[in-house]
Amino acid sequence: VGAQLGGTALTNAVKAAIIGIILIMIFMIVLYGILGVVASIGLALYSMLTVLFIYWFEITLTLPGIAGIILGIGMAVDANVIVFARIREEIAGGKSVLAAVNEGYKKALSAILDGQVTTFIAALVLMVLGSGTVKGFAYTLMISIILSLFTALFIAKYLTRAFYGVGVRAEKFYGKAKKRKVIRFVQNRVKYFVISGVVILAGIGGMIYFGATSGNALNYSLEFVGGTSTTADFGKDYTAAEVEKDIVPSVSKLLGNSAVQVTTVQGSHDVTLKTRTLSLDERQDLAALLEKDFNVDASTIETQSISSTISGEMRTNAVKAVIISCIFMLLYIWFRFKDIRFASSAILALVHDVLVVVTAYALIRISVGSTFIACILTIVGYSINGTIIIFDRIREMLKSANSKTNITELVNSAVTSTITRNINTTITTLIMLVMLYILGVTSVKEFSLPLIVGIICGFYSSVFLTSSFWYILGGKKRGVIDEAISKKEKAAKVGPDGAQV
Repeated sequence: VGAQLGGTALTNAVKAAIIGIILIMIFMIVLYGILGVVASIGLALYSMLTVLFIYWFEITLTLPGIAGIILGIGMAVDANVIVFARIREEIAGGKSVLAAVNEGYKKALSAILDGQVTTFIAALVLMVLGSGTVKGFAYTLMISIILSLFTALFIAKYLTRAFYGVGVRAEKFYGKAKKRKVIRFVQNRVKYFVISGVVILAGIGGMIYFGATSGNALNYSLEFVGGTSTTADFGKDYTAAEVEKDIVPSVSKLLGNSAVQVTTVQGSHDVTLKTRTLSLDERQDLAALLEKDFNVDASTIETQSISSTISGEMRTNAVKAVIISCIFMLLYIWFRFKDIRFASSAILALVHDVLVVVTAYALIRISVGSTFIACILTIVGYSINGTIIIFDRIREMLKSANSKTNITELVNSAVTSTITRNINTTITTLIMLVMLYILGVTSVKEFSLPLIVGIICGFYSSVFLTSSFWYILGGKKRGVIDEAISKKEKAAKVGPDGAQV
């Protein structure tokens, strides 16, 4: 059989990646000046190293594998954005450019490492417990994380110092953080909870409706439920691009379902159509369509039922892997932040993001196939990063808290100070996904659309929900400030009255 995606799909994916990376570079340079140039060089190096590692380790490249690479590109830029924001804050605080660069990388280190390690833990669990395409996703994601850390923390750091060393030393080349008006995130938390609740309830309602009317709450693809395979002699050689353009739309319209997989049979004029399970009448209608629109000889048309390619065991293992990944991420965040409320809030946000993406699958009727699992895992890995950045800033602000600190204003300030990073990283990741959606074939579009929804949702939950979760889980209590002050006093070895111990 011929390739299901075909050479055109691969060519378009490469085009999308190149255009996307160029647009990201332009975006970073316009936004960050000389630091954007540093990020662009690092991103180019990251992309080349990723391709080399995939080649060296002979990793099979699938759509879920591409998801891991896309997530890696987002995280590679993310690490740079965190550092650059810190450098600008230090310059705004009165430090010299060189001191700001050194301090920026130092202060950003914990947030970058925590975000990357939590995602790496998930990838490691998926590698051990996953199978098939899930394992391929885990491999590419792990490679992406390692390479993004290398390019952001080492290559970019020494490139920045190199530019400074050759004379690019003026403050104007690096920028200065602007003072932002603090947004009242905590006070408006009920509005955000209501918006999320309405969206999730709409998804549940949609699944109930479609379950009652069509028998399937979600639009399961052939990989999950099996279907009907129809093979016919079309009398000419079809390329994958021609199949996508000519045959798929007609068949999809007839059956009222976009989940149509088409492969050519090499060495013949045969084309195989795999669709949902068809009744006898539907098989006859399909045969009539092929005769009328494509001049197919009716005597060459053969149909047979096919079983699902994703077994119940594979689905169970994937679900187990996601649950265990979340548990390990929760334990790591608890260990690093010394506060179960941070960990619980992060997991609540992940559950929220998964439910919203499932809502998109249910209401838009996106085909749920092998890429569904990878899509959910990508969103989990992406969303946790934004959450970690905000929690890291809250933790830092708690260290400098005093008896007069207002915890509500502290949380609002922490989220406001990191919102630029969340916006910029979301835009750079969306650039890649939108290009894939515009240039991709049908299966690639069905893969990139829910990812676009998930990335936007991950931004929303990180900025508008996670800090409020932490706040209502006990962060608003005065004890949080008192504990932070106590730790600070113990570290400084002074008493509550300021006297030396």
